[in-house]
Amino acid sequence: MKKILLVLKNELITLISRPSFWLALVGLPLVGALIFAGVGAINKNASASQAISQVVSGPQDMRPEGYVDLSGLIRQIPESVPAGSFVAYPDESSARQALAAGEISAFYIVPADYLQTGKITSIRPDLNPLSTSSAQSTLFTWVLQVNLVGGNWVFANLVNGPLKVDETSLAVATAPDENNPLAYWTPYIITIIFYMLIVGSASLLLSNISKEKENRVMEVLLTSVTPPQLLTGKILGLGIIGLGQTLFWFGTSYILLNLSGQTFHLPADIHLPISFLLWGLLFFVLGYAVYASLMAGLGALAPNLREASQATFIITLPLMVPLFLSSSVFMQAPNGGIAVFLSLFPLSAPVAMMARLSAGGVAWWQPWLAAALLAGTAVLIVRLVSGMFRAQTLLSGQAFNIKVYFRALVGR
Repeated sequence: MKKILLVLKNELITLISRPSFWLALVGLPLVGALIFAGVGAINKNASASQAISQVVSGPQDMRPEGYVDLSGLIRQIPESVPAGSFVAYPDESSARQALAAGEISAFYIVPADYLQTGKITSIRPDLNPLSTSSAQSTLFTWVLQVNLVGGNWVFANLVNGPLKVDETSLAVATAPDENNPLAYWTPYIITIIFYMLIVGSASLLLSNISKEKENRVMEVLLTSVTPPQLLTGKILGLGIIGLGQTLFWFGTSYILLNLSGQTFHLPADIHLPISFLLWGLLFFVLGYAVYASLMAGLGALAPNLREASQATFIITLPLMVPLFLSSSVFMQAPNGGIAVFLSLFPLSAPVAMMARLSAGGVAWWQPWLAAALLAGTAVLIVRLVSGMFRAQTLLSGQAFNIKVYFRALVGR
């Protein structure tokens, strides 16, 4: 135990004495604070900027649009459509003359076989995709729909879908405000943060072991401590550093997020509760134990840091899957089958479960089950990697092979 503490102390002193450590520790929150301050200053001038943009842009095109109905379907313009929005023409040539004269901004042609093809033609003098024509096109589509159902606009609404949907969720959760982009993107942000924290902390161990093998410091250490003692001390020492960084970054992020509510007027569900932070610490510690051990085994087998870095992608791939699926799974269906599986699978649980917890609606037993499975996996992997920490492995200079790595991991 005394030798483990000596290794732990050496790792703490070595890492804390590096200027790059303090730059990363203080620099990231400082950059975040500067961003929030800059956005706050921009928001103060938002009203003035909006007024200037309105003056520059000038008045919008208020001219009506025309239509040529060759199908005979349009018999009336619904009352919900502003008067004068559309002008009927008997044929395409007269509509083109009105367009050339500037009487209308565009016109539509409803062909005689519209009921068979479902297609209409829109003719306008410009090709600007950012023009206001999309709103008018939607309005003309609404005119067609109302006339297709005999002029009953209520029935036309029901054809498109129910006017009101009452949703009942069995999970106690608050749906994020769809009008607030930060509320919608919170799971994605949390996914990136936890991926960076876990991989960054675990990579410290890989870099540490690889460099000590290259400069032959490992040979000196193994004369005084056993390989398992060396592994345990390094995991604990660098884990304390990583945990300290996480606590500091989470604390400053929590403060900035609450302060930003005064600037961005964030909804209440964006203010992460204390329970979320506690779960975050737990999943960080367990995720770090798993991936730091895997990185340690990688550093033990690889002859140098360059070859070891080339194989980190394969090891961290399960942790990257939630990052790839964040926008399509965790942001749209955080309680779907794929999201639940990834949050319970031990190798992806540290990132996936935190993304689901940030979205809300997670059943109370699922975080506990994910933590238990992750803890069991951490214990198993630490024991397996301890078997890889042998003197002949640490001191060898053989080229790295991913097949050899996994065979050594299972004790072969």
